[in-house]
Amino acid sequence: MVTPDRIAPDRMATVRAPLFVPADRPERFGKAAASGADAVILDLEDAVAPTAKAAARAMLRRDFTTLPVILRINAAGTAWHADDLAAAAALRPSAVMVPKAEAPDDLRRIVAALADIPLVALVETARGLAQCRAIAVVPGVIRLAFGSVDFCADLRCAHTPEVLLPARSELVLASRLGDLPGPLDGVTTLLDDATETARDAGRARDLGMGGKLCIHPRQIEHVLAAFAPTAEQIDWARRVLASGDGAVQLGGTMVDEPVRQRARAILAEAAAPENRRAAGFHGDSAG
Repeated sequence: MVTPDRIAPDRMATVRAPLFVPADRPERFGKAAASGADAVILDLEDAVAPTAKAAARAMLRRDFTTLPVILRINAAGTAWHADDLAAAAALRPSAVMVPKAEAPDDLRRIVAALADIPLVALVETARGLAQCRAIAVVPGVIRLAFGSVDFCADLRCAHTPEVLLPARSELVLASRLGDLPGPLDGVTTLLDDATETARDAGRARDLGMGGKLCIHPRQIEHVLAAFAPTAEQIDWARRVLASGDGAVQLGGTMVDEPVRQRARAILAEAAAPENRRAAGFHGDSAG
């Protein structure tokens, strides 16, 4: 067993490939932590049958890892919500994931009940999407996440990139307006084709999302790789910063201060410990 320290909120901001594990399967907790994921989500909601909720709460622990441990509780208004809040207060996870996040007042109540435990608001309904800008500015909410499968069930729409583009874009915009990190994208349900996970993660990254929820260990490496700067991006960023000041041309394209800001952001991302291996980063030679 390990004794995990309290995870700082800024570490939660850099989570990119958190892995769900059923809260009633404690034998899987350590395996999830060793999978390469950068956080573990203990799931009391969809992964646990109604008859097993109480037993699952009794199995909760966070001494199996020093990674961030996120607890997904059952939604406000369900029969299990109050007991889940009590369990969360006792467990003191790195964050609590609130499903079916729709009402800012509900989130404020949960924040008050959990004191200083931050929230990840899981937006997965039409009403939640309509309220996501208000949700993003609730004190104590540190990140938005997209429950895309439930969202499609609510809207009776297809779970395809084209259909979900407006929702994903709105979550990115809401996160920016709320001064939050990029939101976590929803899961890829196809488990047998790793290229599908890689494509989904790449699309999410291009939209400005900050990570992707994972439901199987084999998805993790592809998500982490998609959200880490590539060697080509790092090389471009270094050349941009070495090109001088003001408006200049580089390889036939204009470089000015907004472009340099993007280059600095890429190098800062590449320098992060979680990205060094994926990006092959060895330091900033551009000064």
